[in-house]
Amino acid sequence: MGNLQVITTPQVKVAFEDYPDFVRTKMEGLRKLIIETSQETEGINHLEETLKWGEPSYLTKNGSTVRIDWKPKRHDQYAMYFKCTSKLVPTFRKVYGHVFAFEGNPAIVFGVNDMVPKRELKRCIALGLNYHKVKHLPLLGLR
Repeated sequence: MGNLQVITTPQVKVAFEDYPDFVRTKMEGLRKLIIETSQETEGINHLEETLKWGEPSYLTKNGSTVRIDWKPKRHDQYAMYFKCTSKLVPTFRKVYGHVFAFEGNPAIVFGVNDMVPKRELKRCIALGLNYHKVKHLPLLGLR
């Protein structure tokens, strides 16, 4: 743990620069949480940061892609996306339904003025980035 190599593409920086000021710091906060979580998670020593569907996306060897984005049509919210066919968001909804707001099966949604529950979100990020190691566990190992 702690010896993380982050590989990023220049387009990611451009994507962050394109966010309006009021949400850019929120998006940068999610990025920071993903990197911190990767550093703190056993078995993750390589994190790829790229764009998928124009959205900042994070990939690991044993994980499912974690994406983050803000969309102008939903001006007052931003989100963290997980693969919609995975067990991730349905499991998060069961365990953290009282903590997060969700949008369908792919997203945890945050209001731009909301405090992000960092401890719980880092747990979700870790499960996403290690999904192929935990998908067989009841509730993905969450309690």
